[in-house]
Amino acid sequence: MFPLLLVLLAVPLFLSARKQKRAMAEQKNLQDSLAPGDKVMTTSGLYGTVADASHDTTIDIEISEGVVTRWLRAAIREKVAETDEAVVEDKTDDVEEEVPATTAQVAEPLDHGAKK
Repeated sequence: MFPLLLVLLAVPLFLSARKQKRAMAEQKNLQDSLAPGDKVMTTSGLYGTVADASHDTTIDIEISEGVVTRWLRAAIREKVAETDEAVVEDKTDDVEEEVPATTAQVAEPLDHGAKK
């Protein structure tokens, strides 16, 4: 009975360790394959274009025209297709400007039992 219990506990641990090792290898391959011109997304959600990938531990990303920032390679989450970035830009274009409240829209302050 005891050996069966050990097998039931060991198999899921072994499988999860293999899965994690495979994911780490894929991430390492992605970070090593980056080249100037690749569209990427960082772990913090920043989209940009690889400007310089010649350093071993860091990478330069152009986040806007003429704005280049240096990141650790480990901060790169994924390469992004052109269509993914276009969707993000379209969403930002749809944001409406806030309209200032008029005096008619401002609510009266609540009187919470304060005596006058």
